[in-house]
Amino acid sequence: MGKQSRLEKKKQAKKKPLMASQADRHQLYQKSVQDTDVELGLMVEKYRDIRGREPLSFREDFCGTALLSVAWCRDTPTRTAQGVDLCADTLAWGREHNVEPAGKKVAARVELVNGDVLKVNKPKVDITCALNFSYNVFKTRDLLRRYFKSVRKGLNDDGVLMLDIFGGTEAITSTREKRKVEGEPFTFIWEQEKYNPVTNEILCHINFKFKDGSRLEPAFTYDWRLWTIPEVHELLLEAGFSKVHVYWEEYRDDEDDEGYLVASGDYIEVSEVENQESWVSYIFAEV
Repeated sequence: MGKQSRLEKKKQAKKKPLMASQADRHQLYQKSVQDTDVELGLMVEKYRDIRGREPLSFREDFCGTALLSVAWCRDTPTRTAQGVDLCADTLAWGREHNVEPAGKKVAARVELVNGDVLKVNKPKVDITCALNFSYNVFKTRDLLRRYFKSVRKGLNDDGVLMLDIFGGTEAITSTREKRKVEGEPFTFIWEQEKYNPVTNEILCHINFKFKDGSRLEPAFTYDWRLWTIPEVHELLLEAGFSKVHVYWEEYRDDEDDEGYLVASGDYIEVSEVENQESWVSYIFAEV
């Protein structure tokens, strides 16, 4: 038999399902956005620095698929975690794909709560986190202060709240940032569709492009207020937290000695820094 004609090859290609149609957006998110080793390492390191002991109980607000909660409990057998999220379907996905596969001993120490983070504050825990900028969903000072008050109420006497925050000159522009995910057949695309300087509201999307050219766009959409570090700092104190720490990623000279500064992955406490095009920092607040 001779070689296949171009027409036959095209017909076969059309029959093959597109990668985007078969993709699971939660799996894509976990592979491209979350790094539990980094998040847990920083969480424990800074809690230890602030409180002088190891945290054992943890609440993950806006937990989504609860990947971080499971990693927290898997890491140490004496730890417990509570994941809180409004979306029952996402929690169900997390239970099926993350909690149950972790095994009975881990699953027994992970509680998933389909509830409002403004209301869930029991049992009290050592550390609560709201990561991936999730608290930006609260667009007014009153709502964000109310959330921080609820978090504080749900923390032990030596409890700590961990937040991440982003900013920089590019954070207030319309932009698309592409990043190839190592070892995966897709590209992660962060899109900032629009920004309103009057309200500081920002509309963002996560998109994915696959090697066969198909796209999942948008996979996730975020209608947020872009809070600044001083605003969050002030509201935490107004909510009753006693002290607030801001940690900024340290930059070091390039090992290849080409005159560049490169991110070190280490975060140091700061009170003054130079602004950058884009940055992600962490805030820790003490009860």
